[in-house]
Amino acid sequence: MLTDFGRIFIFLIIGGIFVVAGLAAAWIIRPHRWYPGKLSTYECGEEPRGDAVVKFNIRFYVIALVFLIFEVEVAFLFPWAVVYQRLGLFAFVEMMVFLGILFVGYAYVWKRGDLEWDKPVPSVTSAATGTKNSGADIKEQALP
Repeated sequence: MLTDFGRIFIFLIIGGIFVVAGLAAAWIIRPHRWYPGKLSTYECGEEPRGDAVVKFNIRFYVIALVFLIFEVEVAFLFPWAVVYQRLGLFAFVEMMVFLGILFVGYAYVWKRGDLEWDKPVPSVTSAATGTKNSGADIKEQALP
């Protein structure tokens, strides 16, 4: 007699066998014809140029993370809106606190300038001359 866990274990073993059998069958029947075009990087039909490793600006990641954070937080509003009538004033106050915290986070990100795509180059006052230089000027002066 099998227990419930024994049946689940057998089900997992059979599922694993199906996965391994499918991968093995695909490996056996696939074509084994390698040529340089197949081994090159696919660039949407374009000829690949340069190195495949490209440094992306960190702003791509920051904006994507900020978007995901606020998108997930907004997803919490939908279930609340569905049961709002049954929850009453307490749920309303709780959601206003939640939205307030969300707005404070949005204001913080906006104030920091993380929502700006092109951040201005900070100007630095030179101690020797007392003139303001942009970051680009400082880079040019530092280069030989």
